[in-house]
Amino acid sequence: AGATPVVTTEGLYSTKPAPTTFRPAVSPRPHETPRAPRPSSGPRPTPVTDGGYQVPIPGDLQGDSQFCSQKAAIYSLNFTADPPQRVFKLVDQINPSIFCIHITNCKYLMYGVHLQTSHSFLRFPSPLTSSLCTDNNPAAFLVNQAVKCTRRINLEQCKEIETLSLAYYSSPKILRVPGSGTKVPITVQSITIQSLNKTLTRQEDTDVLRPLVLVEAGHDKICTNVILEVKYSLMYTDAGEIVKADVFVLLGAVSSATVPFQQKFEIYFIQTTNRYGQLTLLRSTAEQDCLAIAGIRTPVLFGYNMQSGCKLRLTKAITCRLVAQKVESLLKGQGFPDYVAPFGNSQAQDVLDWVPVHFITQTSHMKDSCQLPVALAIEVKWTKYGSLLNPQAKIVNVTANLISSSFPETNSGNKRTILISTAVTFVDVSAPAEAGFRARPTINARLPFNFFFPFV
Repeated sequence: AGATPVVTTEGLYSTKPAPTTFRPAVSPRPHETPRAPRPSSGPRPTPVTDGGYQVPIPGDLQGDSQFCSQKAAIYSLNFTADPPQRVFKLVDQINPSIFCIHITNCKYLMYGVHLQTSHSFLRFPSPLTSSLCTDNNPAAFLVNQAVKCTRRINLEQCKEIETLSLAYYSSPKILRVPGSGTKVPITVQSITIQSLNKTLTRQEDTDVLRPLVLVEAGHDKICTNVILEVKYSLMYTDAGEIVKADVFVLLGAVSSATVPFQQKFEIYFIQTTNRYGQLTLLRSTAEQDCLAIAGIRTPVLFGYNMQSGCKLRLTKAITCRLVAQKVESLLKGQGFPDYVAPFGNSQAQDVLDWVPVHFITQTSHMKDSCQLPVALAIEVKWTKYGSLLNPQAKIVNVTANLISSSFPETNSGNKRTILISTAVTFVDVSAPAEAGFRARPTINARLPFNFFFPFV
């Protein structure tokens, strides 16, 4: 008989290949008399009487065992033919591990990868060993940062320091994915001007980038349009692609009395879809600017009544339809769910148990007016379910009420600020519990009709 071939393969959970000797299947079979061996030109496994013997081809299992699926070539011996024939077959080998790898050499962005621009990386200043600003801090994908640092400058040379200008932070174009030719421009969403006496003025036209200007005020020199705060907002898909980049800046005036001055830089990432399919609300911030916090949401926690809001400034004659769509998307957030789970551990496959979200729209009709959504009120009704000793919370109804209000049509040049808000309320609709008692035991027995015979 021929010798058993020895090949190299890998186990499903191993990280290094190990030599393994393949042998016939170990399934129980009745003992039979083997046939006489035939002449063979090469090694072959010991023949058996059935055709169920299969073994991987030596040298073909070269994939990494950490992959979830990989191709494997196997052959079987067909003993019904004379002489026996080898039948080759290519199959998919599945790795049941939950930590298996679906794809390798991914070209998309991964956590911590530096964001590439058309010429270099997206950078913003940050403190290093001291509080002084260093300008070589690259932004990393999905790494939210908020830093403050101190800047020392020579006012006479402020126009030559590029890290003080708005163009330094708004002109780079971020690559959608590393090494791709698709570039995502940075859009300036908000420009706020701060004077020496700390008064703030919002610039109407964000397309005009203010250059650094050095002016003389008596014996003092003042450098205007200096970057004081920069806030990046980057939108990305679930595939790891940058699709939108916004920047919000605060410009100010710096004099010799305010040097050194402090700069603040912030970057955060927002996914275009609701990753976990949760109910979310607007997140309140100190700026109260709806556009600055667009996409930043606060998840709704069971049992916590919450309310948040922001201000939306309408400065141009924008069509009512566009404003209404923008406000509604701000209120609902990304991927507003259609169903919620009744329990905290509800299974996704139990579709009939999930509670639908009833969406209601309330409007007030006025002639020559614009209907704009101003509030989203979510009401969650729940009840106690189970035993009195350990009742479980069960959601029975969810209603989302989108409230609209009428505003006069905005004329060109007019300014208006509207307040929009989101709120969630939890209502307990449990019925009063009624304690139950066991019934007293009773004797339900019948004696034979002649039990007392012959006395009765």
